Parts: sequence; C-alpha cells; structure tokens
Amino acid sequence: MRGYFLVFMLINHLVFTGGLWLVQVNHRNLAFVEDAQGFVFLSGLLTGMVYSRKMMKDGYAVGRDKIWSRALELYRYAMAIVLIVLALQLVLPGAVSAWKNWLGDASLLDPSSLAPIATFLVQPTFMDILPQYIVYMIFAPVVIWLCLRGHWLGVAIGSLLVWLAAQLGLHRIVTYPLDAWLAGAPDQQGLRVSFNLLGWQIVFFAGIIAGTLTSMKKIEWQKVFDPKRTTLAWTALAITLFFLPLRLATAHGFMPGFVLEKFGLMEIRADFGPVYLINFAAVAYGMAWILVAGPRHENTVIRKIASTLTSLFTLNFLQLLGRHSLQIYVWHVLIVYAVYYIDARTPELSQLTKTAITVGALAFLALPALWRDREKIFANAPYVGSWIKTPA
Repeated sequence: MRGYFLVFMLINHLVFTGGLWLVQVNHRNLAFVEDAQGFVFLSGLLTGMVYSRKMMKDGYAVGRDKIWSRALELYRYAMAIVLIVLALQLVLPGAVSAWKNWLGDASLLDPSSLAPIATFLVQPTFMDILPQYIVYMIFAPVVIWLCLRGHWLGVAIGSLLVWLAAQLGLHRIVTYPLDAWLAGAPDQQGLRVSFNLLGWQIVFFAGIIAGTLTSMKKIEWQKVFDPKRTTLAWTALAITLFFLPLRLATAHGFMPGFVLEKFGLMEIRADFGPVYLINFAAVAYGMAWILVAGPRHENTVIRKIASTLTSLFTLNFLQLLGRHSLQIYVWHVLIVYAVYYIDARTPELSQLTKTAITVGALAFLALPALWRDREKIFANAPYVGSWIKTPA
C-alpha cells in the first residue's frame, strides 16, 4: 500500500502548465482521503510494530535510541534533498526563476537562508512530509512505552485533545509571533509549512497505537474484522457515501458559495479538519474490513472485491516501491522538480506529451529500489546469479 500511495503521490505532485488529466483519475476526487494520510498512518503503524518489539525485548532505552537514530537518518535525507535541489538550481539555466515559487529565496550562495529550512520553519514545496515524521519520531518512544504499559487509551485521548487544539487554532499563540519574526528576515518569507503538526499527529499516533497493540498481541485482527460483524462496516460505507457527493462538489466547484463558506471551516486540509478525520477513519476501517474479512465473507461480490484489492496491493512493482519507501519518497521529489523545470523551460505541452512524461517518471520512480535490491535481483536472475556466486 505504501507503494500505491507513492505512485499517486508522484502523479499528484507533477505540475504542468494547463494541468494533467491523469490527476483527475484519483481516489482523492472521490473522498477527502489522500495519499499523504495513508502514508503517514502506515508509517505510524510500522513504527509501533517494529520498535515496540525492540522495547519489549531490549528495554525502553534501546528502543528509544533506535527510534531517534531513525529520526536522525530521516533528517539527513531531508537536508540532502534540499541541498541537491539547491545545487541544481545553481547549475541549471533558468532554474532560479522556474523554482522560485517552490524554493523562495533559499540559495547555497546565501547560507543564512538555509537556517529556517534546517530548523523546519520553512519547508520548500513537496519537501514537507519528512520533517513531519521527524518531529513525530521524537515523541514516538514515550508514546510506544505508554502503550506497552497499558495506557494506550490515555494516549488516544491525549492525541485527540491535541488534534482538537489544532482545530481551535490554539497553535497560533506560538506560530503567529514566530511568523512575524521570520517575516522580518531578509527573504520576508515568514513561517512556511504545509501540515499543522498538531492536527496531523492524530493519524500517525493512531497508527502507533494500533501497531504497538498488534505487537503485544492485544488485538486479534481476524476477530476485529469478523465477516459476520458488519455494523461498523456498513457505518463506514454510509459515511464514505455521504462524503462522496460533497467531495465531487468541492473538487469541481459545484458547491454553492454560501454552503462552502461554512463547509470550508471543517475541511481545512492543513489542519486535518473534521471532514478529513471522519472520512479517513471511515475509508480506513472499510478498506481494512474488506481486506481482512472480505476473503472469508459468504457474499461472492465482497470476496471478489477483496481479491481484486489484494491483487492490486500485492503487485510486484508496488511491493518494490513500498520496501524502499523512504528512498523512493526522496527520489520522487527530484523527479517532480525536474519535470517542473522542463515544463517551465518549454512551450505548453500537449496532454499526450504530459502523459508520456508521467509514464516515464513512474518508471524512473523505481530506480532507487532497483539499485538497493540489485544483489537480490541479480542473484535470482538466470546465469547472472551463478556468475556472481562463482569464486574468483
């Protein structure tokens, strides 16, 4: 599923003059559920599963150090991608103007402009997910430890209250003065982030809780998603269908302004507003029910849907991407910036050309994964594998 999200993340992030028709073929146009939400949740789920086992086996300190080591690795990747793009900006003709809206005044020639980026106060376009993870990973050890001690409900309540604080705008007590201070800097950019950390944390830490309880064997998912227990599944479907026409209306500008004025307050993506939270919870539960309970259901149609989804998410290409999701995410940023640069330096491209570029970009997306799996791939290839294993 991480590979699936990465594919659509790349398609959604490709920016062309005049737009790209493939962007409309996307689940985000049918619900207030996007790739970033699924990616963040799965990251929290895997973090909880992996590091809770480490803590149960070796103790809190060892698990904490492992998590913080991972956060430091993420930080290195986050800074590396910024430095690579800024280096390209110096050597590519017209890159400064092409990427101006995405990078602002950040430049390797002005080291002072890098300090806000290094402290995550200014996040260039499409480079904002890794900083989010890093902040969450700092708090992850305590959260996992509390769950291991049986306080998972308290963690869930605390996460909900933090999310509520974001919806009420309480974070502005800190962010507004910070923004005013940064705006006084030479670049006049101010605070620039895409995600409200207090709002989006509920997705990550919900995954942490689920992953930790799974490792503790406190949850038996086969029983939770019982094919005979359909009340929550039908509820999830009803909520999803309720939001479907609303998403279509907002996506295509059909919602009347006087309704949108009120609705928009509940649908702030940056804060992960109530519309996004409720819709995501419904879709996530419904998807999990289909994948876990669906194959055991007596209804042939439901079994067929489950089989189709399972076949999709187990495609070799998606599994390849998912195994190396961090490297693929960083690589996808470079692809997006490269495509944006090419589009800015050429006359408006036809939809056919844009589609061809997108297909090529998707093929290039797998390069880091192929490189990291090269020994396994060559070892399994006929003749080549035997040649590699032959002693010198």
